[in-house]
Amino acid sequence: MRRLEVITGAMGRRRWSVDDRARILEETLVPGAVVSEVARRHGLTPQQLFTWRREARKAAQTLPAFVPAVVAPEPVTAAEPPAAPPRRKRRSRPRRAAAIEIDVAGVTVTIENGASPATIAAVIGALKASS
Repeated sequence: MRRLEVITGAMGRRRWSVDDRARILEETLVPGAVVSEVARRHGLTPQQLFTWRREARKAAQTLPAFVPAVVAPEPVTAAEPPAAPPRRKRRSRPRRAAAIEIDVAGVTVTIENGASPATIAAVIGALKASS
């Protein structure tokens, strides 16, 4: 004979806080962790944890992703003798103050200063789609 537990009333479902969910999800992301063991330890089903993981991945895809910026110093060539001061051109183009440079699969895309947020989002979206 099987035992069946019936839960009634307001406490029928257990409510997990956002912090509790995040803590449990972090346990599943540790290398070597087994989702069913983590679920069992917290009184959940593996399916429920996989649903939480899928929801977290979808939420993370909607957030902008940032990568660390690397500032590389200009290479200094000490072997060259000092040259005569360069002559100034009469009309030189003004230099742009800042730019975003993205290198993906050998293709470099430079977004100049003053680009609209919509343009930047479109470029990054196209890069995401192609990778």
